[in-house]
Amino acid sequence: MISFPGAKINIGLRVLSRRADGYHDIETFFYPVGLCDALEFVVPPANHDEDELTVTGIDINTRPDRNLIIKALKKLRERYPLPFLKIHLHKAIPSGAGLGGGSADAACMIRSADRCFNLGMNDREMKELALSIGSDCPFFLKPVPSIAKGRGEELTPSEPILKGYHLVLINPGIHISTRDAYLNSTPEHQKKELSELLSHDIGEWKKKVKNDFEDYAFKVYPVIGEIKKSLYLSGALYSSMSGSGSTVYGIFERKPDIESKIKKYVIWEGLL
Repeated sequence: MISFPGAKINIGLRVLSRRADGYHDIETFFYPVGLCDALEFVVPPANHDEDELTVTGIDINTRPDRNLIIKALKKLRERYPLPFLKIHLHKAIPSGAGLGGGSADAACMIRSADRCFNLGMNDREMKELALSIGSDCPFFLKPVPSIAKGRGEELTPSEPILKGYHLVLINPGIHISTRDAYLNSTPEHQKKELSELLSHDIGEWKKKVKNDFEDYAFKVYPVIGEIKKSLYLSGALYSSMSGSGSTVYGIFERKPDIESKIKKYVIWEGLL
């Protein structure tokens, strides 16, 4: 079975409070984008006593046994008698880039296994399993534009408000720890809902819609902040770091002429 796990960007990311379970309550707008990995698996001949995962494309510096796809399979086997699989993952979504690539791969594995082996999982069970793998993993089960709250699993689908805009994804190849990003954030409750701010014209988002992880990322890795500035100079209507970084995106009315100093970092561009 072949599937194509897709990436997401965060439009606004607000860290609201630290929870008793060690996680944080957040508010963000997940928006799916066209950049994707490719995931294929088959049931190999008999005598296999473990899953076999090969990875090509971008080097994600993760041992196969620590990949979230394998974690998803182990979680599935706690409930269902799945055969061991031979899996090939071709990576186009960078790791540690704020695009949700690992979570997308895991969610795609869950959905595909459910279909392939007729597991009959309902939405609640699938979401519960996905959340045990990662806070943004439930979004990728049905990746449509969604306001996310809680850990990121409380999802409210939204209209595709960016349909027709041109997106540019810039990644400088810096891996940022999500844990470090949270440790260096200052949780703060907000007076206005993110959905209210996003209802304004996109040209107003620059002053109203913020990613709370940017202050830390820009301080430690100034090049990320410079990329954001360059995207605005290239005509972006709105630019932001996605997730905990290090990818920065720009949203344009039409295909832009990106400044030469950041053009080498472009990893994807196209219509939303």
